[in-house]
Amino acid sequence: MHLNNPVRYFEIPVADLERAAAFYHSLFGFEFEHAVIDGHDMALFPSHDNAAGITGALVKGDSYVPSKAGARLYFHTEDIDATLLKVLSLGGKVLYPKTSIGGFGWVAEFEDSEGNCIALHEE
Repeated sequence: MHLNNPVRYFEIPVADLERAAAFYHSLFGFEFEHAVIDGHDMALFPSHDNAAGITGALVKGDSYVPSKAGARLYFHTEDIDATLLKVLSLGGKVLYPKTSIGGFGWVAEFEDSEGNCIALHEE
């Protein structure tokens, strides 16, 4: 029996690491730690020991191609409406408007500065 959540870490592909880090910093207030790991330029999202959830990085590299296809990452937000307005002000696009998922809250999707589809969740 496996008692841990299955996902531990994520990576978001970027074409321009500085532009992407500025986008996510402006959108969510994240402070990034920059690193080169396995030859890839990375901006590491904040990580807090013993905190719920997972962390990851923005990554630039040959095999990292921004896309709207594929897996969806859901970032928590206290206010989807305000977050989507910020996305638009930062040059992003709303791809899927705020939608109720019943007792699980609300979701929406946006295109980030790199062309990725990123999702939001509000409880």
